Amino acid sequence: MTLRDRISSGEPTLGSWITLGHPAIAEIMAEAGFDWLVIDMEHSVIDLQEAAELIRVIELKGLSPLVRLTSNTPDLAKRVMDAGAHGVIVPMVNSRADAERAVSAVKYPPVGTRGVGLARAQGYGARFESYASTINDRSIVVAQIEHVDGVAQLDEIARVPGIDATMIGPYDLSASMGKPGCFDDPEVIDALRRYEEVSDRVGKPRGFHVIDSDSEAIMAKHRAGYTFVAFSVDFLFLGRSCREGVSGLRRDGYWKRQ
Repeated sequence: MTLRDRISSGEPTLGSWITLGHPAIAEIMAEAGFDWLVIDMEHSVIDLQEAAELIRVIELKGLSPLVRLTSNTPDLAKRVMDAGAHGVIVPMVNSRADAERAVSAVKYPPVGTRGVGLARAQGYGARFESYASTINDRSIVVAQIEHVDGVAQLDEIARVPGIDATMIGPYDLSASMGKPGCFDDPEVIDALRRYEEVSDRVGKPRGFHVIDSDSEAIMAKHRAGYTFVAFSVDFLFLGRSCREGVSGLRRDGYWKRQ
């Protein structure tokens, strides 16, 4: 069963986020037992060449590499797919037209408008036929719903063929309502509830990125019905481990900070 099949069926899958461009980061995280890893090109300094190396490492370790695009643009979607990405996460999908544009950029004709080239994904030409005949059925498109307009149009977005799941972006959503980070605000709570209700009504899997490296927070999202869930991010895993280790050593009184 492909990752797309697992996601579309509502099977819980667990991933994480990569923002540091060194291949060793991807290799270490791929050994941790995730189902997929997202290379974040929206909120990081990872460039296309670095993304290609990360895609290669993740796939060779047996996981599905996904890329969060900088924006809903076909040029970058085409290039990361040619580099071997299994799919994309598309920010700021606010309408049916946005969702259709995202799907079209990832799928070959006649389903979409993705240009055809020979690169790593196609075995540098050696596996073009097998790739071209299967990629439309295997490639993953996740729409990020992170604006109040996206919530309002979610019914239409979620029904677009080729959108495999959506992922709520609570920070940008609250900001679009003029209340950045105010997750206890009644209007923000109502918007999040509407996202959940509409997703469930149309049968579209829900996604969430739990930023804190807290396993209980992940389980809470699972109990709430989220199935496409990202667990923290590379730099937070690293920072938390460093802080916990150092603070433990300093508590014994021998390693005093000067």
